[in-house]
Amino acid sequence: MNNFSKQVLRNFESAHKEDIETITQVLARITTKSPDEIKPHLDAMLERLVQPQRERPLYETATPEELAQAFSEWASSHNRNSALLSDYAVSRESMYDNEE
Repeated sequence: MNNFSKQVLRNFESAHKEDIETITQVLARITTKSPDEIKPHLDAMLERLVQPQRERPLYETATPEELAQAFSEWASSHNRNSALLSDYAVSRESMYDNEE
């Protein structure tokens, strides 16, 4: 959990202290657990609930045209003067040279 998420959780817990205590007491009443046993579970659940939703990856949301555009931009962002591997370096034989 990053610092921003920790701060959001602290603010949430501070703003809803009475409600969280009520929930803890209700859970203790309807289970065989003590409030001290319930608190870590409730804290973990609240931590997950207050974290901002992650943005969905491009491949889940983009149209085929948007994916093609993003790929083209990614490909053109690389240095075209990079050293190329030889045909041997990428051949099957080079992968098994050391095996006997």
